[in-house]
Amino acid sequence: MIKVKLNNAEFNYDVYQMINLFFLFADIKFVEENYDFNIEVKEDIVTIKKGSESFEYKVDNSYKLKDEVKKAVFLYFSKSTENQLPWGTLIGIRPSKKALELLQEGYSEEAIIAQFKEKHVAREDKAQLCIDVAKFERNIVNKNKDNISVYIGMPFCPTRCLYCSFASNPIESCKDIVQPYLEALSHEIKEISNYIKEKKLNIECVYFGGGTPTSVNDEQFEYIMKCIYEAFTQNNNVREFTVECGRPDSITFNKLTTMKKYGVHRISINPQTMNDDTLKLIGRSHSVDSVTQKFDMARQLGFDNINMDLIVGLPGEKISHIIKTCDKIFEIKPDSITIHGLSIKRASKLHEKMLNNYRFVIPGQEELNQMYEQTVELSKKLNMKPYYMYRQKNMVGNMENIGYKTPGKEGIYNIQMIEEKQTVIALGADAVCKVVFLEENRHERFANIKDVREYIKRIDEMIEKKIDLLETLYN
Repeated sequence: MIKVKLNNAEFNYDVYQMINLFFLFADIKFVEENYDFNIEVKEDIVTIKKGSESFEYKVDNSYKLKDEVKKAVFLYFSKSTENQLPWGTLIGIRPSKKALELLQEGYSEEAIIAQFKEKHVAREDKAQLCIDVAKFERNIVNKNKDNISVYIGMPFCPTRCLYCSFASNPIESCKDIVQPYLEALSHEIKEISNYIKEKKLNIECVYFGGGTPTSVNDEQFEYIMKCIYEAFTQNNNVREFTVECGRPDSITFNKLTTMKKYGVHRISINPQTMNDDTLKLIGRSHSVDSVTQKFDMARQLGFDNINMDLIVGLPGEKISHIIKTCDKIFEIKPDSITIHGLSIKRASKLHEKMLNNYRFVIPGQEELNQMYEQTVELSKKLNMKPYYMYRQKNMVGNMENIGYKTPGKEGIYNIQMIEEKQTVIALGADAVCKVVFLEENRHERFANIKDVREYIKRIDEMIEKKIDLLETLYN
C-alpha cells in the first residue's frame, strides 16, 4: 500500500493517476497520518516529502494548477524510481486529438512539440507521432452524420488468452449455444439492415470482429457471412469490409474462400508474438509455423490487405523475443501491423493470477522502451507509416497501441472508431453501439447484453432500444 497525505482533495484523482503510472495496480490511499508521502500544493509551489527528503516544484501559472500538480508528481517519481515514461503526464485514450486540435488552431509542429514537452513532459518522438497521426486522420475522419459503420461481434474463441477481458467464450465449452446465437444475431442483422435502408444511411465500413469470427465451423461461418453480405455490403458500395480472423488455428481454406465470395476487402491474422514458448504461456493453441501457413494461404487466394497484430510486453518476453518476432514479420510482409502494449485488465486471467501471487516476468521500463523501438524499426523496414493510435489504462510501460500501414492499406474503420466522429451501429453480444451527434460534438452509447444466453433471450428488446437511440439522431 502507498499512503499519501495531500493537503487539497481537489487533486486526489490527478495525484492517484500519476502515482499509478509508476506502480501498476498499487493500492494507493489518501490519509492524514502514518503516510509515505506528504504532498503540499500551493499556488506557486508543490512540495513532496518522503521522510527527511524534500522535492520542490515551482508552478508555472500559465498552465492550470491541476496540470502543474500532475507534472510535479510525475517528475518526482521519475527521479525516485528512475523510470522514464515517454508519454509523461498524458493519460488520455486519444492523445492525437490534442495534436489535431492544435493544428486546427494554427499551431506549428514545433509549437505543438514544445507544448507536449513543457506541459506534459512527453518525449519529442511521442509528440511527433501524435502530429503524424493527426495529419493523416484529418482527411479521413467522418464529417457527415448519414455516414455510418456497422460492427458485428462474435463472442467465441478457440481458447481464452491469458490477457483477454472481452466477451469471448471458449467455443468447445459452449457449442450448444453457437447456432442459437447465430440465429439471434442474424435476426438483429436483418432488423437493423431494414432500419438503415429506411433511413437511407450510407454504410462506409463493415467490421466483423470478436472474439474470433472464424472460431465457428465452416458451415456456420458461411451462414453468418451470407447474412452480413446481403444485409450490409451487397450493392451498397461499402468502402471497407473487414473480418478479424484473428487466431490462425481457426482459419480454414473454406472460410477464406467464403470471405472472398462475399467481398471481404481486409482481414487480420494475429500472431501477437512469433515465439512458440510465449504462445503456449498465454493460452494460444497455434504455432509460429501455422501463422506463416495461413498467411500464405490467404495471399494465394488473392487477399492483398492483411493486417497482423503484435503485443509488446507479454509475460516472459525479453528484447530477444521481440527481435525474433519483428524478423519473422518482416519476412512475411503484411500490408499493415498493429502494435499493442500489454494492458493488464482486471477481468483477465492474467490479473487474477497476479492477485494470487503467480509471478509473471514482465519487462522493465528500459527494456520495454527498447522493445517498442524494435517495432518502430520494423514499420520503417516495411515502408509503413502510422495512421491511428490510442492508449489504454494499465498498460505495462505506459505505452500506446498504434497502427502502421503501407500506402493505401489503412484500416478506415479503426480511424472512425477511435476518433468518435461517426455513428457505429454494433450488433452481437456485448457489442456497443455509439451514436454520434456531430453538431453537438458528443455521443451516446448503447451496449448489448454481454451474456450470450441472455442476448439470445432478449434480442428483440435490444433491437428496440437500439433503434430508439438511433431515432434521437435520425428521426
